[in-house]
Amino acid sequence: MRVIGVIPARYGSTRFEGKPLADIWGKPMIQYVYERAKKASILDEVIVATDDSRIKEVVKNFGGKVAMTSPNHPTGTDRIGEVVKNLEVEIVINIQGDEPLIDPQLINEVGQPLLKDPKIEMATLAHEITVKEKQMDANVVKVVTDTQSFALYFSRSLIPYPRKMENLHVYEHIGIYAYRKNFLLKYIQLPSTILEKTESLEQLRALENGYKIKVIITKRYTGLSVDTKEDLEKVKAFLRQDS
Repeated sequence: MRVIGVIPARYGSTRFEGKPLADIWGKPMIQYVYERAKKASILDEVIVATDDSRIKEVVKNFGGKVAMTSPNHPTGTDRIGEVVKNLEVEIVINIQGDEPLIDPQLINEVGQPLLKDPKIEMATLAHEITVKEKQMDANVVKVVTDTQSFALYFSRSLIPYPRKMENLHVYEHIGIYAYRKNFLLKYIQLPSTILEKTESLEQLRALENGYKIKVIITKRYTGLSVDTKEDLEKVKAFLRQDS
């Protein structure tokens, strides 16, 4: 396999326990994510990575591929690392389990730079946000890049600061990542860094250690991820209207 997608899914969540199994019009949320990911043409395989037997059984019941992992992983990235360490694969795409409306083309977009350029070890996505309230929202992670579209910094604060408004562009980071397998296994061994802990943003660990993250700007993002039960109702309403 050259490219696989891995969906980390855990049952425990302080804001929404059992989120991957939340019902959306008769199907669990993890099934929506899995089925959409399977439509991404770049992927040779899709695997759900979980430490919970309930999630494992649900995935097996709808015909998905699932791998059980240690319950002690601090992040989904660590969980993915356990799954892929013994697999013959070149590129790994981290697909968030709380994105039931993910466009398969987003998965293709984040993986393409690694297929085209062997020097790129990690990539992610962003999209422009123009609503001021979202720009100022600390729950919305922002990213700024250099002239070659590599990340300079990620922050919960508004970046860049609009001292001058002309030519201001603010980009929201979308939490989907592509890694070369060898880099991923090296990355999860790095200790947590100061900025990572301060902002509570795992990707800053890569930047603080001098690694580059390619950022692809997309226009396909719906913005409808599920962190709370209120978010789940928004997704249900969107799907009802869409159908």
